[in-house]
Amino acid sequence: MEVVQSKEWYMAAYARDGLPSSDHLKLRTVSISLAVDSIPENHVAIQILWISVDPYLRSRMTGIEEDGLNVSQYPINQVIVSYGVGKIIRSKDVKYKEGDLVVCSEMPVAEYSVIPSQAVTNKIDPTLGVSPSEYLNVLGIPGFAAWVGIQVIGKPKAGENVFISAAAGGVGMIAGRLAKIKGCRVIGSTGSDDKVRLLKEEFGFDDAFNYKKETDVDAALSKYFPNGIDIYFENVGGKTLEAVLNHVNTYARIPLCGMISQYNKVWTEREGVRNLLNMVGKEVHMQGFMLRSYFHRFGEFATEMGGYLKEQKLSSKLKINKGIESFLDSMASLFTSSNSGKVVIQV
Repeated sequence: MEVVQSKEWYMAAYARDGLPSSDHLKLRTVSISLAVDSIPENHVAIQILWISVDPYLRSRMTGIEEDGLNVSQYPINQVIVSYGVGKIIRSKDVKYKEGDLVVCSEMPVAEYSVIPSQAVTNKIDPTLGVSPSEYLNVLGIPGFAAWVGIQVIGKPKAGENVFISAAAGGVGMIAGRLAKIKGCRVIGSTGSDDKVRLLKEEFGFDDAFNYKKETDVDAALSKYFPNGIDIYFENVGGKTLEAVLNHVNTYARIPLCGMISQYNKVWTEREGVRNLLNMVGKEVHMQGFMLRSYFHRFGEFATEMGGYLKEQKLSSKLKINKGIESFLDSMASLFTSSNSGKVVIQV
C-alpha cells in the first residue's frame, strides 16, 4: 500500500451566516503516498479512524477572524481539521511506531494524511481499557470543556443549584454528571421529551425540561429553581442567558462554554441581553473560556476524568455516523434538536 486514494473535506467558500452547505464544504479525492521515502523526517502517516464533530467548528467557517470566538479560519481550498483519533501507518519519528493509536487536536478530516509528528497530542495506552472514541468525548473536547467550566470556573460546592443549557449535547451531559459527582442539584434544559427522559434516567439529572414546551424560560426557572441558581453552565446564549440572570444567587458563577443559538448569525442579528445589571447587584462571576488557555491542566483533567470512567461514575452517549462522507450532515445535525450526545464519525 504505497499510494492510497483518500477522501477529504475542504473549505471551498466561507459561510458568513446560516448552516454551511455543499457550496461551502466539498469532498474530494486525493492521492497520498505512504512510501517511507516520501514521508519527511519528524512526520507520520496516519489512517484516520474517528473524527470529532463539534459546534465550535462552525466559527472557523465564517471567514471572519474576529467574530466572538476569535478562532483561526480554515484556509480556502485546504483540507479542514478537527479533533481526531488515528492509527500510525508509517513513522519518521522514533516516538511513534506503526500501529500506534494517537490523538490529534487538528486532525485532517480525511481518510489518510501525512502530518508533522509534533501535531500529535498524545498516544493512546491500550492497557487502560478505554475505547478510542472516548478520547473524543469524555477524555476529549466535550469532557475537557465540561471539566474546565464546572470544576475550574464553577468551583461547585455540595448542595448548590446548577443549571445546564443544551444539556443533552455532548458537553452538557458530561457537565451535568460532573456537577452531580460534586454533590450538586442539577437541572437541564433540552429540546425534546425523549431527551428529558434521557437526562433524568441515564445521566442522573435531578430534573430537566423541554424548552419547546416550556417556552417561557423565565417562568420555567422560577419553577425549577425556587432557591435560585448558583452555577449556570452556558451553552445557548440569547434569551436563555437573559432569563438565567433573573434567577442567579449572590456570587453565582457562569462559565461561558458556548452560545450555539447565535453561531449561525452575524453579530448584528444576534440576541442581546438586557438585564446584565443583575450581575452587578448579585456580584456574579461570568467568565468565557477557550480550551487552549487550559491545556497546561490537561493532565490533571485526564487523571480525574479517567478515574471517574474506571469507577463508572461517568457515562457518555455517542452518536456515531459512518464514513467520511457524513461530515457535512453530521455538522448540520449539531444545530437541530433531533440530535443528542456527542457526534463522532467512524471513518
